[in-house]
Amino acid sequence: MDELRLALPLRLPDRAGTLQHQVMVWIHGGNFIFGGAGRYDGSALSAYENVVVVIIQYRLGLLGYFNTGDEHARGNWAYLDQVAALRWVQGNIEHFGGDPASVTLFGVSAGSCAVFTHVLSPLSKGLFHKAISESGIIIPPSKNLQLSTDLEKIASIFKCDISSSLSLLNCLRKQKAEHIVLNSKEISFLPLVLDGVFLHKPPEEILAGKEFKAVPFMIGVTNNEFGWNIRSTSKLPGLREIGDRKSITSTVEVFLPMIDVPSDLLPMIIDEYLGDTEDPAELRDRFLDLLGDMAIVMPAIKALNYYRESGAPTYFFEFQHRPSAYWDSKPDYVKADHGDEVGFVFGGPFLAGDIQLRSEVTEEERNLSRTLMKYWANFARNGNPNGEGLVEWPSYNLNEEYLQINLQQKKDRKLKEKKVEFWKKVILEKTKSKSIQNKKFKLEL
Repeated sequence: MDELRLALPLRLPDRAGTLQHQVMVWIHGGNFIFGGAGRYDGSALSAYENVVVVIIQYRLGLLGYFNTGDEHARGNWAYLDQVAALRWVQGNIEHFGGDPASVTLFGVSAGSCAVFTHVLSPLSKGLFHKAISESGIIIPPSKNLQLSTDLEKIASIFKCDISSSLSLLNCLRKQKAEHIVLNSKEISFLPLVLDGVFLHKPPEEILAGKEFKAVPFMIGVTNNEFGWNIRSTSKLPGLREIGDRKSITSTVEVFLPMIDVPSDLLPMIIDEYLGDTEDPAELRDRFLDLLGDMAIVMPAIKALNYYRESGAPTYFFEFQHRPSAYWDSKPDYVKADHGDEVGFVFGGPFLAGDIQLRSEVTEEERNLSRTLMKYWANFARNGNPNGEGLVEWPSYNLNEEYLQINLQQKKDRKLKEKKVEFWKKVILEKTKSKSIQNKKFKLEL
């Protein structure tokens, strides 16, 4: 049962002694199907900021998210692994110089989504005290929260009987874990369900009712979320190789059900983002902005606007620096890509050995890394990222202020204000469309 073991690499401050230090627990990303704790090294962050860094591993793909929509396989196994890791931290971190009363949960991409779900889950209450979500907030449509996996496709791939969920489950239990992992990428699934254990209500309902743990929360995005990293690993036609307006429209249409937007609003969305341009480079850039807004930026702002009402300290950032190490490995048009801040947060410019998150850096990037480590560690200490020698980071309130993080930092307000207003119109039109459909349905009855 090797796949059920938890990996928790620890990085301890050099000056651990008998003092209790802030604990920072990292949840890795990887589109919910790949990645691992071994790809990260918390030693620089730990040494420079005198914190204990814990990096956790959890089940991925079908092993982490499979469910049958009933009591036989409720799902959310990945999150339950993370809860187990957080409970271990509470019971044992004192022996490593960590303070169990000061645990900050942080993560990127799928790990960022996980951090957000732990903020919402009653099962995680008391296991952490601050949270940082970097490029990933998951607020799926309520209708998608019951059954997350394509059971027929799973049965076909693994040659299982699908006459009942129990027979399918028993068949899968006979498969080798490696076989399941290798085939996970062939199966689409939603990484969150209402299982009655980890999650009892839809995320938006929890947010609207303020039924979450109101811990200090930092949320961030980059200015080019779909620049390259996400697209380069995607099998979706039209993402890796960007085509003309017709191809772009078809690709966007595939995304609409994921955000619960009816297809009849597609022309409205395409017109807003693509306008009347036919220039290939301009079409590409506008298309990438649209994808980033739909999948990451707008959900982040939506969560922030709910969360600030709780009264808990809330902070927002946009990372804007393209790492110099990418000069020959990514197209020139890519700006700050999905997850690009992570190497700087972990002190990548100061790491040596097998794990070097940023091996080729400028002196300015070294300074940027020190700055991000300070901001993140200050937040872990105080629930507030501000500190001596740092550009002021305003809290996210009704003014919607945030920090632009580049080689130089600058505070600003109302990120993508016009696009935020546009998506409010989309939601309004969606509501009207559903109302019309409901009236039509009643008339037909």
